[in-house]
Amino acid sequence: MVKTIIFDLDGVLVYTDKFHYLAWKKMADRIGVPFDETINNRLRGVSRMDSLEIILEKSTRKYTQEEKEDLAEEKNGYYKEFLKKMSPADVRPEIRGMLKELHERGYQLAIGSSSKNTKFILAQTQLTDDFDAISDGTNITKSKPDPEVFLKAAEYTQTSPENCLVVEDAIAGIDAAKAGGMLAAGVGEAKTYEKTDYPMEKVEDLLTLPL
Repeated sequence: MVKTIIFDLDGVLVYTDKFHYLAWKKMADRIGVPFDETINNRLRGVSRMDSLEIILEKSTRKYTQEEKEDLAEEKNGYYKEFLKKMSPADVRPEIRGMLKELHERGYQLAIGSSSKNTKFILAQTQLTDDFDAISDGTNITKSKPDPEVFLKAAEYTQTSPENCLVVEDAIAGIDAAKAGGMLAAGVGEAKTYEKTDYPMEKVEDLLTLPL
C-alpha cells in the first residue's frame, strides 16, 4: 500500500535540461573540451561531479581534485544564472492539479532529487509548499543509482520503503528506487525500462494508477 509518493524533480515536475546543457557547454567551451548533445545525454540522473568526470574524458590534460571542484562550481554558477529565469509558469497546470489531488487523497508527497539546486528551483516555481519533505543533493553523499536520496525522503516522511512509490524519468532513478525496496513509476526513457512497475505516458497518469 502506497503512503508516500517521491518525485524526482528534473524531467518529472520541471524541465531544466536545457539550462544544464547550456551551463556545461559554456564551461566546456572555456577550457576547450568538446561537448555536445550526445555527451549530455550521458549526464541524465548523474551527480555534478560524476557529470564533470564524463565531460573531462575528452580533455587533453589532467585536472587536480581542487581544479575539478572549481570547474563544477563554475558550471553551477552559470546554471543558477539560467535558473533565475524560471517562474511558476514553468510548471504545467496539470502538474499542480495532480499534486493537490494526491494530497487530498491522503498521500504524503516528497522530492527525491540529487540536485543541490532543488530548493532554489522549487522556490522559483512556487512548488515548495506542495511537498511534505525534500531530500536533495545537500543531504546525501551518494547519487543515483544509489537509493540514498529516496531512503532519506522515506525517513523524513516516516514511511517504510515498501510503502513508497518513486516517480522518475531516468533509468538511474528507477534503479535507485528498486535498490531501496520501493515501487517505481516511469515517464520518458524510464517508461520502457524493464524494472519500472508503472509505465506512464505523462506524470499526471499517477491519478489513474491502482495504488
